[in-house]
Amino acid sequence: MEEPTFEPDLIHAIFKILWSRRAIERQMIEGTDALDGETGAGTSKKNRPTSANGNALKLSCELLRNFTTEAVQRAATIAEAEGVSKIEPTHLERVLPQLLLDF
Repeated sequence: MEEPTFEPDLIHAIFKILWSRRAIERQMIEGTDALDGETGAGTSKKNRPTSANGNALKLSCELLRNFTTEAVQRAATIAEAEGVSKIEPTHLERVLPQLLLDF
């Protein structure tokens, strides 16, 4: 039985949103530099679309699945130790710093 994972199309859509935001930020920074007169010949970046191949998307989905699973398991351990049967946001808040360091 295959474990559930994130949909590659969803992750790709999220990546596209982030890439477009970064491109806009870059354009704003370059626009500011152009106004300051600091840009010279050959310093502008090409406006090329960013993409990810299928294997990279599958790997990203697997990493997100592992990260999410681990976060829930660690939060459940804290909730159990407190004698609570439901994971609360505070349980996730307590495990996230170490989880981020571990990943």
